[in-house]
Amino acid sequence: MSQHDAVEIISTKRDRGELSDSQIDWVIDAYTRGEVADEQMSSLAMAILLNGMNRREIARWTAAMIASGERMDFSSLTNPTSDKHSTGGVGDKITLPLAPLVAVFDVAVPQLSGRGLGHTGGTLDKLESIPGWDASLSNEQMLRQLEEVGAVICAAGSGLAPADKKLYALRDVTGTVEAIPLIASSIMSKKIAEGTGSLVLDVKCGTGAFMKTEDDARELARTMVDLGTDAGVHTVALMTEMSTPLGLTAGNAIEVRESVEVLAGGGPKDVVELTVRLAEEMLEGAGRGGQDVAAALHDGRAMDVWRAMISAQGGDPDAELPVAKESETIVAERDGVLTRLDAMAVGVAAWRLGAGRARKEDPVQAGAGVEMHAKPGDTVRKGEPLMTLLTDTPERFERARAALDGGWDIGDTAPELRPVVIDTIR
Repeated sequence: MSQHDAVEIISTKRDRGELSDSQIDWVIDAYTRGEVADEQMSSLAMAILLNGMNRREIARWTAAMIASGERMDFSSLTNPTSDKHSTGGVGDKITLPLAPLVAVFDVAVPQLSGRGLGHTGGTLDKLESIPGWDASLSNEQMLRQLEEVGAVICAAGSGLAPADKKLYALRDVTGTVEAIPLIASSIMSKKIAEGTGSLVLDVKCGTGAFMKTEDDARELARTMVDLGTDAGVHTVALMTEMSTPLGLTAGNAIEVRESVEVLAGGGPKDVVELTVRLAEEMLEGAGRGGQDVAAALHDGRAMDVWRAMISAQGGDPDAELPVAKESETIVAERDGVLTRLDAMAVGVAAWRLGAGRARKEDPVQAGAGVEMHAKPGDTVRKGEPLMTLLTDTPERFERARAALDGGWDIGDTAPELRPVVIDTIR
């Protein structure tokens, strides 16, 4: 590999230059090996945040991160693979009903998921509230479960894109998380290395999302779709609404309960709609389109796969889910229509109640969170419950209430509501 040095590469990007393929290959490899220091990589990350990267640079950067580790191979499976990635939101439990639903139609769904940090919940944290369920599987166990059950939700092995793991931690503490080229390459390096045949991205947009504006969400979606396409993965992105929480729960065990309601043919309308839309796109990408997806929620087929999937990982699908020891209710201050319920406020409240963590090593409470009794557009009566706050540690209520302060409005006329799916980017 041609020899470069870190300072030359930092200066190129600082002066708004384009990085060459060999510069990118060298810097990612050298950083992974520890030859490029953290302070040099943080400087480069900041230069990228300020000056951007073009499509070729981002594609090469992503490829170099993939090359830093192992690639998974699902070619031995009988069925095609399709996966979904969400950029994270509040009450976003969609993976739980979605993976078993897609598996009903002979498409294998390898959902390598993560834990929550800050106000966005992690899929693994939710599932770990099911007694006995284990998030860590070997590659052999994962392949066997994909062949036998059709769906797996588990922790990503440390072997995929190790450069990303290192860079992600660095971005977190240097104010460079927001750089779209770095977000896109972080997500896509892991998804491409995972070896899925097709990928559907759920790019959230709004107050509770990472991307607050439609323009930013669209730019991120477009960048990731291009990266997937350039790497030979059939990739589609849905831009979805995240100014209001998804569904009526934000927490761990309570979100599992709501997911099971969806799998039983019920559940909140927005959760069902998004689950069905994403499933349709995933099946389309895997060459299995044109199915009546909603029917599989109503007739129990998706529930059967869910039960098999949970059992295969040591969980008991019939076990009682943990319930918080303490609860407090927030009531409507007047009659009217709920016109706004801010996703960020609810997310922070759930986090402060114990549903999330401030540091990677923090434990989470399975029963903690926020249960919502009304969503924007619903009529409310003075004194009736708007939300129930749940925790095992009652001293947390005060800070959770503070997070919700100003987080909703009650008016006289129904608000103009944004659709759940704002746009589709192919």
